[in-house]
Amino acid sequence: MNTPLLRLAERFADQGHVLYLVGGCVRDLLLGRPHTADFDLATDATPGEVKALLQAAGAEHIWAVGERFGTIGAHYQGETVEITTFRSEEYAPRSRKPAVRFGASLEGDLARRDLTINAIAQDLRTGALIDPFGGERDLAARLVRAVGNADERFAEDPLRLLRAVRFVAQLDFRLAPDTAAAIQRQADLLADISRERIAQEMNKILMAPRAGHALRLLCDLGLMRHIVPELLAMRGMRQDLYRYKDVFEHTLHVVDNAEPELALRWAALLHDIAKPRTISHVNGETHFFGHEVVGEGMSRRILGRLRLDRALIEKVARLVALHQRVNNYEGDWTDGAVRRFMREAGDDLEDLFKLSRADVTTRREEKRRAALRRVDELRARCEAIRAQEDVAKIHSPIDGNDLMALFGRGPGPWIKPIKEHLLNLVLEGQLAQDDRETAERIARELVAELEAQPAAPSRP
Repeated sequence: MNTPLLRLAERFADQGHVLYLVGGCVRDLLLGRPHTADFDLATDATPGEVKALLQAAGAEHIWAVGERFGTIGAHYQGETVEITTFRSEEYAPRSRKPAVRFGASLEGDLARRDLTINAIAQDLRTGALIDPFGGERDLAARLVRAVGNADERFAEDPLRLLRAVRFVAQLDFRLAPDTAAAIQRQADLLADISRERIAQEMNKILMAPRAGHALRLLCDLGLMRHIVPELLAMRGMRQDLYRYKDVFEHTLHVVDNAEPELALRWAALLHDIAKPRTISHVNGETHFFGHEVVGEGMSRRILGRLRLDRALIEKVARLVALHQRVNNYEGDWTDGAVRRFMREAGDDLEDLFKLSRADVTTRREEKRRAALRRVDELRARCEAIRAQEDVAKIHSPIDGNDLMALFGRGPGPWIKPIKEHLLNLVLEGQLAQDDRETAERIARELVAELEAQPAAPSRP
């Protein structure tokens, strides 16, 4: 038993109050999982009494942000605790803000919780479990089941629809059939939940060990149409005309293959999101020309709709835009081509390699090994170049201002092709970064060639 929590329970008992460990803390304890979050406790003491007891116990810091809902938080002897007065909740129709009633029993308090595995309490002084809804039994059976009437629990707060799926993914459990059926019936209630709350749950699902399975469940149960409906168009879609390789199932494999880093998992989920919009059949072959470019824009819109952090959105969009580059690598790339790729990838280079490895899902072992060899070969070439120079700092001997001064012209689109040509020569090792004289000569030759070209006929 946690010694600080036991001491706190003894102090509550000395004043005639009970204190129980509740919720995820108990669940994790019974599963033998480390509990890294705050400790949730429940008591019959009022919020005012809880504050007084914590002060008397010498809590280092006490906060009352959740006092109107009966919760007092504190740092106590190295632990962070949140203590909530026994309560019941009444929800008005279509409202997510319950009317809180204090003075409930422990069982009444547990009855308001979402899932049976989260509705177990433990007496801190005796270690006895209080489990009125069979949560311990469901833990043993590895089941996620709603407390009481599942339809009522989900109607009270539809975010619980996602929480149920999330615990399946995190704990490698199954949904109880009656709970799964209730989720399917109540799926459209998710439309009433804020995008921010949905995004928080999606982030947790994507980071879970069985993320791919959970994503499939979200689709099967009708929840995905309120999260990322664009994914549904990928279901049953073939990658080619002759071998059945489902784009959606491939995507789930990529998600599971990807390291559990949030931007990487989102990029894995969205990397082929544009394939349904770009599919074409040419000479008996299936193509998705430009799906990475279209997918970049779709990723920005999808993640923006979920109100995710701007930096995360930008990173995911860049990974989606570039995800084809590594897997298209051939050994005949020049060092200049490798340098250009490194500059384009920038700080996302390592994550791009991780995504590319995750994107290799073929079951043919020979093809899989060959694809991974190409990834590793390109990575080795990038590392060798990086060891010799900072590719990001490579520059042309002359810039746009130099070109305007050299030709006596103002800014305009004429500058870009010259700058790019000179930079490419530097990247290929054909022009030194400090060789201004040669760069100016080449620039004059390019301008002369452009001016010698006949003008395009004007439209009538």
